[in-house]
Amino acid sequence: MSGTVISALTRASPETRLEVGCALRAKVPRKSHAVWKAPSNRPDPVQLLMDSDTERIAKLLPIRYGRMSKSPFTFLRGAAAIMAFDLARTPTTRLRVQACGDCHIMNFGGFATPERNLIFDINDFDETLPAPWEWDLKRLTTSIEVAGRSAGSRSRDREKAVRAAVQSYREHMAEYAAMPALEVWYEHIDLQSLIKRMPEAEYRKQSTKAVEKARKKSIPSHVYPALADGKEAEIKDDPPLIYHESKQRQPAYRRQAALSLKRYREHLLPAYRVLFDRYELQDIALKVVGIGSVGTYCEAALFTDPENAPLFLQIKEARASVLERYAGGSVFATHGERVVVGQRLMQAASDIFLGWTVGLESGRHFYVRQLRDMKIRMPLDMTDPAFLAYFAEACGWALARAHGRSGDPAMIAGYMGSNAKFDDAIIKFAAEYADQTESDYEVLKKAIKAGRIKVQDA
Repeated sequence: MSGTVISALTRASPETRLEVGCALRAKVPRKSHAVWKAPSNRPDPVQLLMDSDTERIAKLLPIRYGRMSKSPFTFLRGAAAIMAFDLARTPTTRLRVQACGDCHIMNFGGFATPERNLIFDINDFDETLPAPWEWDLKRLTTSIEVAGRSAGSRSRDREKAVRAAVQSYREHMAEYAAMPALEVWYEHIDLQSLIKRMPEAEYRKQSTKAVEKARKKSIPSHVYPALADGKEAEIKDDPPLIYHESKQRQPAYRRQAALSLKRYREHLLPAYRVLFDRYELQDIALKVVGIGSVGTYCEAALFTDPENAPLFLQIKEARASVLERYAGGSVFATHGERVVVGQRLMQAASDIFLGWTVGLESGRHFYVRQLRDMKIRMPLDMTDPAFLAYFAEACGWALARAHGRSGDPAMIAGYMGSNAKFDDAIIKFAAEYADQTESDYEVLKKAIKAGRIKVQDA
C-alpha cells in the first residue's frame, strides 16, 4: 500500500522534493484549481445517489433522503459519491496521500486517545483511500462555503473562513515539510489548547462543558442499558433510529455474531485481545447513523464485563469507497481493513477497539470501533464569522497533519508555495462548486416533489 502513497523521491532531500513540487506548477498551474465547470456528460446527480443505494436497507432510505433534503449543506454531506465523480475531472498534481474521501467540516471533532488525552482530528473514514491530496482539500473548503451559505453568512465572511482553512493547510504543510518523518507522526492537535484559543468566551465555555460532559459519560443515553440487579442487559429500542430486527433475538443469529466477532478479535493487537476477552456479548441492535451512511448495515453491540460495566461497539458496514472508481481499488482483502488501516494512517491516535471482520452469512464487510469514546462535538456556530473561520483553520491544520503522515509534505508544500496564489484558486473553486451543490440540491427537491424519492423525518 505504501508504494501507492509515498513518492519515489521519498529519500531525496527536503530541498530537492520542494523543488520537484514547485516544478509541478508548470504542468498543473495553481490557478487551474480555481475552475469548476460541469461536463456536458455529467450524470443526473439524483441517479448517482440512487446508484449507491444498492444493497442498502430499503426501509431506511427515506430517512437518508429526508436528512439530505434539509439544506444544501446536509445534501453535500450525503453526496460524497457525486463530488467524487466531479473531483476526478478537476486538475491534479498526482501527488497522493491517504485521503479521507468524505472530508467535510462536520467530520472533524474532539475525542480521547487511548491515554485519555483529548485531541482534535478527523473522525470519519468510511471512504478513505489513497488519492490526490487536492480532493480532500476541495471538499473541505466547499463544505465550509456551503455551510456558511446555509447559515446565511455574508459572502466576505464565508471567503474569510475558506481562506483560513486553505491557508492553515498550506502553512502547516510547509512546517511538516521541514520536520523529520517521525516527528510528523508524533504530531497531534491538543483539544484543550484549541479551546483556549477560541475567539469568544462563550464558545470556550460551551466547549469546556462539552469536554466535562464527555469525561463523565461516554455512552449515548438513548442506548444505555438497564443494568439493575436481576435484569438482563439490553439495548433500548428507539425506532426508527435504533431497533432490534427479529432475527437479532434468535440464538442462531447470536451464534453467527459470536463467530464474526471471533474474527474481529483476531485483528486486534494481542494486548487488546486480553481486554476484549473480559467482555461478554449481551445484545445487538440496528442503529441509524449519519447522513451518507443511512441504509448501510450498522449495528450497536452491547458487552458487559464481570462487574456489569458496559462496553458499546459499533459494527458498521464498509462498502467500496466512492473514490475507488476514480483513484483505483483498495489493496486490502476487505473494505473493513481498508477503513481501519486508513484511519490509523490519518489519525494521530485511534480507538484501541478498532478492527474489522466479515459477516459469515451475509458476506458484508465491517469495521468495528467503540460507539462513543469521549467524542466531543465542538459548538459550530456557522453564523458567527470569527468562530467559523477559527474552526475552519483548525480543520485545515488537522487535514495537513493527516496528509503529512502518508504523503510527501515537501512536494505538496513546494507545489502550493509561500504566497496566496493557491489559496485564491481554492477559494474560487469552493464558491463555484457551492453553486453546483445548490443546483444539485434543487434537483433532489424536484425528485422528492415528483415522488421519485421518498423522504422521512428522523
